[in-house]
Amino acid sequence: MTATGTRPQLQYLHEAIEDLKTKHLYFNLKILEGEQKPVANFEGKEVINLSSNNYLGLTTHPKLRRAAIDATRKFGVGSGAVRTIAGTMRMHMDLEKQVAQFKHSEACVVFQSGFAANAGTVSAILGKDDLVISDELNHASIIDGCRLSRATIKVFKHKDTADCERVLQETKDWNGKKLLITDGVFSMDGDIANLPALCDLAEKYNCIMMIDDAHSSGVLGKNGRGTVDHAGVHGRVHIQVGTLSKAIGVMGGYVCGSRDLIDFLYRRARPFLFSTSHPPASAAACIAS
Repeated sequence: MTATGTRPQLQYLHEAIEDLKTKHLYFNLKILEGEQKPVANFEGKEVINLSSNNYLGLTTHPKLRRAAIDATRKFGVGSGAVRTIAGTMRMHMDLEKQVAQFKHSEACVVFQSGFAANAGTVSAILGKDDLVISDELNHASIIDGCRLSRATIKVFKHKDTADCERVLQETKDWNGKKLLITDGVFSMDGDIANLPALCDLAEKYNCIMMIDDAHSSGVLGKNGRGTVDHAGVHGRVHIQVGTLSKAIGVMGGYVCGSRDLIDFLYRRARPFLFSTSHPPASAAACIAS
């Protein structure tokens, strides 16, 4: 007997859902009625909202609203193409320049989401002969990027620099490239990576140093420049990933680093190559933010 509306070939999905329910892991989407604010209306009930990524409250800021509306009136609702064909608008380049300056980096590329930025970058810069050394609580987008790269993955205990060095010592003779990667601020507990110590290890063992700064950009460091600024390690982190959908209040992700890194990602990061670019309203609102 199959579930109502389920084809026999997909019956296993219904069974998986039922299994989630028995384990109390099944959830319903909570529908927001109105604006994303500290006090918000979910399905007719007004509640104190402690679950949003809208850290600075910019999603409803008048300047962002105005920028989005003006851009829509002038340029329409979509870019109409991927960046590499006909979808790079002047405002996309302006946004990338602005983010690079904000992060004190040479260059920047904007992705359609923070998830795409992490997964697309790791899978582009590494291959099957390479090695990833990753904190055990790194974000899912990092984990998926590592898997897509086909590189060997070694995990060290959360924020344990001694365990990280153990892994690096065991793999010190690795012939391929090595990437040491961590969240700047970890998404579930809010704890901060020990970037100075990790940078020391990356330099000692000749690793590419990469951080996901999604939850600290706009919050930590001077003017919200993130954990690199907070820890005083400018110039020691090769790749900085961030998001435009949290403190910035809009949507998207970005990668900051050297000009060569960004030029390479323009041509090899698959989410960038094969996804339509930000609509004018979103790009303009990011700039305003």
